[in-house]
Amino acid sequence: MRSGSTSSNQAREAPAAAHDRPAVGTMIVAAPYTGWWVGLVLGFIVVAVVVVIVAILLTLAGRIADNARKASDRLPVVRDQTDALQDVRHINESAISVLRSARAARKALTGS
Repeated sequence: MRSGSTSSNQAREAPAAAHDRPAVGTMIVAAPYTGWWVGLVLGFIVVAVVVVIVAILLTLAGRIADNARKASDRLPVVRDQTDALQDVRHINESAISVLRSARAARKALTGS
């Protein structure tokens, strides 16, 4: 009868031992892959950040291109408006000539 009770004790212990083994085995198997998962997650984060930065840069480049196109289209209008500034030198020369003539006339009239 002793042998029967021993096998019954072994039967009770077997499930407990089988239950403990997978948990330990799982930890041992999972431990080497933890670095890979961390690396993959960090890699995906880095790629996502780069994609966001590139998208922002492309958006800003599009805005800059639109502004450059508008400025280029308005350039002839600005040129037409500033062409008159070239005549300022001639106007100044004429004003100086008028001033000299006025001084000469005053001198002739006053006698001084």
